[in-house]
Amino acid sequence: MKFTLSWLKDHLETEASLDEIVEALTMIGLEVEAVDSRAQFNAFVIAKVLTAERHPDADKLQVLSVDTGDGKPVQVVCGAPNARAGLVGAFAAPGTYVPGIDLTLAVGNIRGVESHGMMCSERELELSDAHDGIIDLPADAPVGTSFAAYAGLDDPVIEIGITPNRPDALGVRGIARDLEAAGIGTMKPWAAPKIAGNGACPVKVSIETPQFCPAFGLRLVRGVKNGPAPKWMQQRLRAIGLRPISALVDITNYVTFDLGRPLHVFDAAKVKGHLAVREAREGEAFLGLDGRERTLSAGMCVIADDNGVESLSGIMGGEETGCTAETTDVLVESALWEPLNVARTGRTLGINTDARYRFERGADPAMMAPGLDHATALVIELCGGEASEAEIAGEVPQPDLIVDFPFSEIRRLTGIKVADDRAVEILESLGFAVSGTGETVQVAVPSWRPDVFGKADIVEEVMRVNGVNRIAPQPLPSMGSVSQKILTLGQTRSRNARRALAARGMLEAVTWSFISEDHAKAFGGGKPELALANPISADMAHMRPSLLPGLLSAAQRNADHGVGDVALFEVSHLFKGDRPEEQHRVASGIRRGTAKLDGSGRHWAGKAEAVTVFDAKADALAVLEACGLEASKVQIEAGGPDWLHPGRSGTIRLGPKIVLGAFGELHPMTLETLDVRGPVCGFELYLDAIPAPRAKPTRTKPALQLSAFPAVRRDFAFVLERDKDAAALLRAASGADKKLISSVAVFDVFEGASLGEGRKSVAIEVTLQPTDRTLTDEEIDAVSQKIIDNVAKSTGGVLRG
Repeated sequence: MKFTLSWLKDHLETEASLDEIVEALTMIGLEVEAVDSRAQFNAFVIAKVLTAERHPDADKLQVLSVDTGDGKPVQVVCGAPNARAGLVGAFAAPGTYVPGIDLTLAVGNIRGVESHGMMCSERELELSDAHDGIIDLPADAPVGTSFAAYAGLDDPVIEIGITPNRPDALGVRGIARDLEAAGIGTMKPWAAPKIAGNGACPVKVSIETPQFCPAFGLRLVRGVKNGPAPKWMQQRLRAIGLRPISALVDITNYVTFDLGRPLHVFDAAKVKGHLAVREAREGEAFLGLDGRERTLSAGMCVIADDNGVESLSGIMGGEETGCTAETTDVLVESALWEPLNVARTGRTLGINTDARYRFERGADPAMMAPGLDHATALVIELCGGEASEAEIAGEVPQPDLIVDFPFSEIRRLTGIKVADDRAVEILESLGFAVSGTGETVQVAVPSWRPDVFGKADIVEEVMRVNGVNRIAPQPLPSMGSVSQKILTLGQTRSRNARRALAARGMLEAVTWSFISEDHAKAFGGGKPELALANPISADMAHMRPSLLPGLLSAAQRNADHGVGDVALFEVSHLFKGDRPEEQHRVASGIRRGTAKLDGSGRHWAGKAEAVTVFDAKADALAVLEACGLEASKVQIEAGGPDWLHPGRSGTIRLGPKIVLGAFGELHPMTLETLDVRGPVCGFELYLDAIPAPRAKPTRTKPALQLSAFPAVRRDFAFVLERDKDAAALLRAASGADKKLISSVAVFDVFEGASLGEGRKSVAIEVTLQPTDRTLTDEEIDAVSQKIIDNVAKSTGGVLRG
């Protein structure tokens, strides 16, 4: 929202400086985004042409002697047809920037004659489009003084940012109201003039869609002369970035910014029959004032006559009934439009206008009729003519919201005590009507504040005017004891998982929660209930059933840019269904190429090894350890989901029922579906499937347990069926004596004809670690026998002879 300082002072009587006004605007929530002092016009001075002689080498040029007020005439070469001795105009010396031609002047040589500056036209100073001659001022214009001050070009322009809920601040008068409440002056009284219409308006209005248009005002003005608007109006419109068009159009634009009341004018001679406010018909065409034809759809509100659509309600008028220099009879329209319909129509058609910007935020309904009268008065004043009576269709909604407001609410929500009388003063200065006495009063919300609904909104009004800068800083209270844990178990696990994976050289990625249907199906998803109703694109049409598709795509994008060896991870949510319990918190990671933990890559010693299933396994177990689950307690089974290689993958379980996740090398078909090139390995762990630790441990274990007694190591080789997992053997051996056996590890696997068909030998090393004595041979033999018996019972394995 832009306005000039003089424009503001049309509504606000104030002695405040520009800096004080700017500071006050920001403090009351109308943040000033820019202030244009218009210093670019300060260099132009009023000058008088002393003599005008024909150029010796050009018939259409003259050599002027110009008095700039310092007593030293300046020579200027000029081609303007109205240049003459005695003319008083605007002079620009060398070094001056001329905005209308985007040029900084220098001393020129025009056909052998030096020119030390320029006598300017209105277009060169962006005063109008006139360029058929230089500016011709009255003879008594003060020579040598600032042209900007004389012509009003030194009027600063203020631009403020308007939040979506403040339509009242989209008019200069609404801004003045806020400043008065803040103590920056007094609002000047304003009332719409009374228009004594001559006869009824011949054009009637029917409202077929009252849900889109509660009320509609129309008035005919006959016998107008639609020339250019006066200079003061053109200057203000140009200052805020609008191009003056004609008096009738400029009046509607001026009232839009002055009072926040958008209007429209129709050339009455081009309107056929009466006007109807109706819903657009599917496929109906509309030619707007911008010269573009658009196809409308049902649900859009339009103003139509017997010829068809003449205006897009609350957004843009039509070219067919637009006013031109030949317009003699004009219909002035002031109506109310439903904000959501205006916003929806504008977005659908891609039209942004000042009218739409205001109507979609909620224009003041009480200003509909006064705005019509004010615009009519301006038309008569600037263009002449005779007005008819107003044609009012529908009914203007009356504000009826009254809020019971306890003054204690201010202290409760802000912690600041504002005196009751001061709160009432602020509210009444903003236009709220306050009635009642005591601790609770009744506050009537004015028609121009559609953003105020309840007590909290009223508190906000009081505080923004009272001054948020008056809130005294308060130190946080000192805690008398150590705070309890703040993070939940899930948050703690997520943090620990991130740290563990980052410590293993992986980089965290944040990928989209949406993937394509093909990618979702490749990872067990693609369910209809997980399809988005309104996807951004086909590549983001489904909720992800796994984090791996996003990570794999990211790895391939890196590879396409020359970074092939990447290790990425993400901790986030995946979706197995549309119910809350089917949303899981997981940690996933991938390694591509030679991105191993040890950082191996191209090396002089030989070819680097590619990532394998064991790299993914190590990453997964590291996450479990970081989340508080000992890796020795989980069971690993061969094979995994379909998106993993069937012979190079594993599933991590905790007992027969709890599946913690899976790891392995990616299936070639999965990589082909995602258009990813390998080798790639990865894992995915369900963090919310890890059992929660006991709330209170029975006893605290020391961080480090060392034994003073020597450990004993024994090797065993067991013959098993080939399909038996080594993990089952390890569990059986370690379970023989959990107190003494500290570790069990596989160190050899052998298959041969000597063992028999379908059999293999697995050699393990068992470490016995006593804590209270040195083991005797008998005790060691007893534990060894338990191991042999336990393995035979659990796996069918026998000690190899």
